[in-house]
Amino acid sequence: MESNVLNMTWSLKELYDGFNCKEFQQDLNTLEAVINTLNDYSKINFTDYSNSNIKIEEFINIQNNFYKLYNKLWGFASLTSSADAANGEAQKAMEILQNKHTKIVKTLVSFNKWLRGIDNLEEIIKSSEPLKMHEFYLKEVSKNSKYMLEEAEEIVLTKMKLTGSNSWEKLQKNLTSNHLVDIDIDGVEKKLPLTVIKNMLFEGERELRKRAYEAELNSYKAIEEPIAAALNGIKGEVITICNLKGYKSPLHYTLESSRMSEKNLEAMLTVMRESLVNFRKYYLTKAKVLGYDGPLAYYDVFAPIGNSQKKYSYEEAKEFIVENFNSYSKKLGDFAKNAFEKRWIDAEPRRGKRGGAFCNNLHSIGESRILCTFTGSFKNISTLAHELGHGYHGHILKNESYLNSKYPMPIAETASLFCETIVRNAAIKNCDEKTAFSILDGELTNCGQVIVDIYSRFLFEDELFRRREHSSLSSKEINELMLWAQKEAYGDAIDSSTLNPYAWINKPHYYYAERNYYNFPYAFGLLFAKGLYREYCIKESSFVEQYDKLLSFTGKSSIEDLGRVMNIDLNDLDFWKSSMEMVNKDIEKYIALANKLV
Repeated sequence: MESNVLNMTWSLKELYDGFNCKEFQQDLNTLEAVINTLNDYSKINFTDYSNSNIKIEEFINIQNNFYKLYNKLWGFASLTSSADAANGEAQKAMEILQNKHTKIVKTLVSFNKWLRGIDNLEEIIKSSEPLKMHEFYLKEVSKNSKYMLEEAEEIVLTKMKLTGSNSWEKLQKNLTSNHLVDIDIDGVEKKLPLTVIKNMLFEGERELRKRAYEAELNSYKAIEEPIAAALNGIKGEVITICNLKGYKSPLHYTLESSRMSEKNLEAMLTVMRESLVNFRKYYLTKAKVLGYDGPLAYYDVFAPIGNSQKKYSYEEAKEFIVENFNSYSKKLGDFAKNAFEKRWIDAEPRRGKRGGAFCNNLHSIGESRILCTFTGSFKNISTLAHELGHGYHGHILKNESYLNSKYPMPIAETASLFCETIVRNAAIKNCDEKTAFSILDGELTNCGQVIVDIYSRFLFEDELFRRREHSSLSSKEINELMLWAQKEAYGDAIDSSTLNPYAWINKPHYYYAERNYYNFPYAFGLLFAKGLYREYCIKESSFVEQYDKLLSFTGKSSIEDLGRVMNIDLNDLDFWKSSMEMVNKDIEKYIALANKLV
């Protein structure tokens, strides 16, 4: 089958045909009506506690209707913008929707504070089936209401974000999405999109990787100042809001919203720090495999080894993923096949498309949309598997109410990294030693990003917040901070002269004011997924149903309670050590194969 049979751009017509189509405009009007219904209901009903159970039931139903419709409208606008940052209609629609969302802030604050005033909330929940279904949501709202300001203050903060952090985030997105890099390719000067340049780091030719990396770093000088301003603006806003609301720090705020304990985080970070020495052995071994003594160059971290230089067509990528997902369960394989064939994926490299990769689970229509850049590497296949894992997570939750479908950041990366593990392990199992060595290198490269590089990003963001409390940081200071964090994580395994001081510029995670520290959730997801995969290897077919049950509970459980679904104590250092041991064994296997094959 030819590779061009599959369309590499996604279809959004399942949402709307355009911003001016009848359905989009009708839904905008309906959204306004639902907003009025929410607000009117609050004014009338949250003045006393008579018939509290009925009031809560009805308000939950209206909320679910609002978010289902908002999710559909926002999904269309944000996906359009992600695929084409210059689309003015998408930007305008997003601003309109953000403004509409501010209209319900007063009502949500009113409901949250009213709910907290109910002394017998537990009893009321038990008296109603719809409320029992939303027990976790209601208790979480009641608990978190202590961090809410007065209604007028919450409204002001929400509106100020539109011209504050939202605008800064948009600036970073637009600058990086449309950024072109000057590079010499075979004696020809070219201007290439950042996404294309970054994919060159996965090429087999070392000189090309080095040239692309240096061109990328040199190009950032043109945009570092406005993006530094964006970073300072967003982090400053977060600090201000945390102080106003009574959070001890942005990290405390993140842990609360992540439904995760400080003890849980520290247990995981402890094991990550202990693992750095093993990863440094891996990087130094990889340097030898690539043919030079001493530490690895930063631009060689993603260098392919052996058969991983093979180029795959998009059709081959689909077949590879579906086949290996099927080795786990037909349900997962069928989901991936459907995503490819129904054009849920935008994989085409082009200017104007935002960098990185993501999956948007469109709860409103029970589908997902995935954005990535596919240029034919095995890394691209791993990325597709990762994002399809997010999509499968949404697929399991599609029959839950919207309020019961929103899971916290740490668990968000579990299904995605579990799927990556399936693909790589199944591939390694059915190949010769040289190919296994190649795939294992890809696995360890990924693990290194999720453990070592993520640790550096955590250190960077944590220190950035500390310093930002006192003043803004210049781009020079931010660069120095990034280099410090990378040296702490990579140690002497990476040539310090090749480290990336600009790694903060194109990582969108730093620019989400509502999702700070969007780094350690990846490590949580990887290690939790490794632990789950170990359970799968023991239980095999009986594990699949239990795993789907875990995913179905992610919108209505704390992180610790989710662990208990699988009989895992996530505060136990031994669990994290046993998960990391799976990675350490891969490092030992890699070093042994390197000594044998190279």
